[in-house]
Amino acid sequence: MKKVIFTAGLFIFVLNAYAQMRSFEQIFPAADEHILAASFTETGYVRASQRTSGFSLIGRQNSGIDPQIINIVLNRNPGYIIESITVIPVDPNTVSLLDIYNALGNIQDLKGRLYRSATRNEEVPLFEDATRIRSERQTSAIPDPPPARFVPQSETVYIRLRDINFGNTYYRGEMSIVQNGIRYTMTNFRNMTYLFVPVIREERFTAQLYFERITEGVLIYSIAGVDISDFFANRIHISSAIEKRLAVITTWAADGILKRN
Repeated sequence: MKKVIFTAGLFIFVLNAYAQMRSFEQIFPAADEHILAASFTETGYVRASQRTSGFSLIGRQNSGIDPQIINIVLNRNPGYIIESITVIPVDPNTVSLLDIYNALGNIQDLKGRLYRSATRNEEVPLFEDATRIRSERQTSAIPDPPPARFVPQSETVYIRLRDINFGNTYYRGEMSIVQNGIRYTMTNFRNMTYLFVPVIREERFTAQLYFERITEGVLIYSIAGVDISDFFANRIHISSAIEKRLAVITTWAADGILKRN
């Protein structure tokens, strides 16, 4: 009898979990066919906006994305916003939040990931090195941990990426369980410099990645905001620079999830 009750309970749990799984259309009811089609491609849907022209965000258009995911970026009053939507086409029943969490823990896998450099006209590594560090004050490298056995409610990690343009860059990664998935926030806690000159000052770059299992696969909704002085804004194509970094980070997360599928 106990075995029957347990089996029935497990069946009801799985059934309810699947019933609560949302579809792409439920999360983004205002998305047109172009956005829908782009979101299911390898590069995903990507759009850049500037404060001067007003931010146009699919995530704010009556969407099912938790407003705090977007507001954490907007509340910093960024000059530039990059929004992207990607769906990993896998059976969502074969991917768990634990798989997603463990994929995000593999920081070293960011090393050597390529992007297309317009100036060099070739693909080059965006991050020449990638490692965890102990804290904001102690920047010595530490190894990635082994795969976890459960997902913590929240966690903070510290990351050093040797950027091809900015040299060593330092980020605080904050993970938390939000809504139906996992939110991962990356914020620079030191200046991002070029030839020792600060280009993006500390706490002025923030990227939010939200992962949710949906009926069509795994959704990755990303939004990144950055504030930069007019002097550098007139000399750097900042939207393209942030878009490339967000794309590499999103691809890193997607590849990690696929490896665990």
